[in-house]
Amino acid sequence: MLVFFEHQLDPEANRMAAFVAADPTDRAAFLVKWARILADDTVFTQTVEFDGRVVGHVSRFTQFGEPEVTYWIDREYWGMGLATAALTEFLKRDPTRPLYARAAVDNLGSLRVLDKCGFVAVGEDVGYAEGRGEEVEEFILRLDA
Repeated sequence: MLVFFEHQLDPEANRMAAFVAADPTDRAAFLVKWARILADDTVFTQTVEFDGRVVGHVSRFTQFGEPEVTYWIDREYWGMGLATAALTEFLKRDPTRPLYARAAVDNLGSLRVLDKCGFVAVGEDVGYAEGRGEEVEEFILRLDA
């Protein structure tokens, strides 16, 4: 789990993800958050490994009353298809549908992953993004089947 903390220390990854922890360097807050995630039986989380290394995670949780998926891949591994492969495998194991996802409108990599996995845009929203320190537009996407 601490490798996930190391991943979230990357400023560029935080900027791209946008909707992240207010202080990604706060290890205590990170540990509290992950203890809560792991204790919640409504959350489904999988670790992503590549070549024997932990490179990220995929999780389903409830946000705004709906099941939503999120994922994080260490920036060192971006562009290798790992997010798409990890999300594809996750979706095989978690039959929850409809399933929602959100991504900043300029996070083209994440939007491409979601598109490849069958998610379609169903709306837009604007929210304060800690990773950018400003309001950010995001797409709301849904997977039905």
